[in-house]
Amino acid sequence: MGYRKILVTMDRSPGSEAIFEQALELAQKDGASLILFHCLPFEAEATGSYSDFYGQNMVNFSQAIQERLEKEVEDVGEWLDSRRQKAEAQGVKAETEWRLGEAGSWIRELSRTWEVDLIIVGRRGRKGLAEMVLGSVSNHVVHNAPCSVLVVQGEEKEETEASKS
Repeated sequence: MGYRKILVTMDRSPGSEAIFEQALELAQKDGASLILFHCLPFEAEATGSYSDFYGQNMVNFSQAIQERLEKEVEDVGEWLDSRRQKAEAQGVKAETEWRLGEAGSWIRELSRTWEVDLIIVGRRGRKGLAEMVLGSVSNHVVHNAPCSVLVVQGEEKEETEASKS
């Protein structure tokens, strides 16, 4: 069975390159096109204190979020475009797409909208409490996708001493 459309989910982690290379190899073999996808998470905890939502503080807060999002969108667009160019240089038609929000739901939605045959997603190898607390996009996709899913096994980055403090 050959694939026509492959949705490639990438998160800009070091393991993302392995996901991209696997997708590129499959697309070349089957003559498939790629949809390179990244989801920008909305991280409310990174936006700062909510203690004063009045007056100038609210304006500054909103402006800071907007500026951060614009920078992230620009960076993601450039990164995805570089992956698209690499795929096309190797003879594979590719498109890019990004969304803001929860990755698993967007992957499921895009796979239906674009009528993909295969979703390629990475897995960091989290287990137990870490998987339960941090969630598992790959698990969500495997159980909710309308098509085949290839899970590329990655490694969870070891926690450094600096991140423990």
